[in-house]
Amino acid sequence: MVARLVVPIAIAGALILSLNLGVRQSFALFLDPITHANGWSQSTFALAIAVQNLLWGVFTPFAGGLADRFGVFKVLLIGGLTYAAGTVVMALASSEFTFVSGAGVLIGLGTGATGFPLVLAAVGKIVSDKNRPLILGIVTAGGSFGQIILPPLAQSLIQWTDWQSALYILAAVALLFLPLAVTLRLGTGEDAHAGPTQSLSSALREASKHSGFWLLNAGFFVCGFHVVYIGTYLPVYLTSCGLTPMIGATALSVIGVFNLIGTFGAGALGTRFRMKYLLSGIYVARAAAIAIFMAFPVTEASVLLFSAAFGLLWLSTVPLTSGIVSQVFGPRYVATLFGIVMMSHQIGAFFGAYLGGFIFDLTGSYDGAWGVSIALGLFSALVHLPIKDAVLRRATTPA
Repeated sequence: MVARLVVPIAIAGALILSLNLGVRQSFALFLDPITHANGWSQSTFALAIAVQNLLWGVFTPFAGGLADRFGVFKVLLIGGLTYAAGTVVMALASSEFTFVSGAGVLIGLGTGATGFPLVLAAVGKIVSDKNRPLILGIVTAGGSFGQIILPPLAQSLIQWTDWQSALYILAAVALLFLPLAVTLRLGTGEDAHAGPTQSLSSALREASKHSGFWLLNAGFFVCGFHVVYIGTYLPVYLTSCGLTPMIGATALSVIGVFNLIGTFGAGALGTRFRMKYLLSGIYVARAAAIAIFMAFPVTEASVLLFSAAFGLLWLSTVPLTSGIVSQVFGPRYVATLFGIVMMSHQIGAFFGAYLGGFIFDLTGSYDGAWGVSIALGLFSALVHLPIKDAVLRRATTPA
């Protein structure tokens, strides 16, 4: 029975992540039209995206706890409605407060309730320990379809209609969370590999005393900084270098295409090699890719090469990071524990979103933020090396 559920649940999970990632990734394309239409500075848009990422992170552990307690389906249902509502408010906002409330607060909460911890926990509970990194890599890779399709679609909609109509259409697309949540519901309650019985409070105490858990948090902070800084500012950075807005949309799409390869490859490699070493290698490669990109003139060719390289590294960290959490602590409370790690990711995302706009407003350049990104990549590569990734042994009775 469990084996037959893997394919439909994996497909539903991948599509949910496609919506979660794709709609949100498209928001970068609205920076110029929204700020120009309303007479706002880039810092206003940056603040909304920063609040979005921060609330996404803060709410994610609670969403994971609710999913572990009441089921993934109910949390996804509410999260999808909140996500769509926030996109509508984003389009209607005529004041900075309303804009931050929609783009920041509502979408942040909706994203936290429809993201990686819930989806990967639902899928991870019905696969074996050996195959879990591979299956999680496949699902994460499938989530890239939204990044491939939706940013170019959003840019086309902005050009064919206007930015407000484009946001209304994206809000309608976000409602597809609802039918997909029904399919993912098939896996709730299936916990064939849960192992020893353990309470949530015991799992949280156990993780809090494990140094590797906190090192994973530190490393994933950097991942959040990278992907949100680049996802938010790469398009506008390219236009500042004299390239067209469509090149920015194409760059995000190329990242999505190569993310398919990178996340699948990371998941497959995670079944053969120690995941912490793979993570260290990914962060070194990220720092190198950014440094090389900044060292040469920005052209269409260099943008496509950078996007392809960074796409390979984009979300390849997700199946490996969640895989280590599941490997060390078991799959029973992955939604909650990986939710905590995801919160660290989103704190990094907050700084990536806000500092990008702040540094630009302060200096008139994005160079400082690119430099910070390089330094953080090297830091993250180092902190993964000492992680203790052995499976924890515990008593078979409740704690």
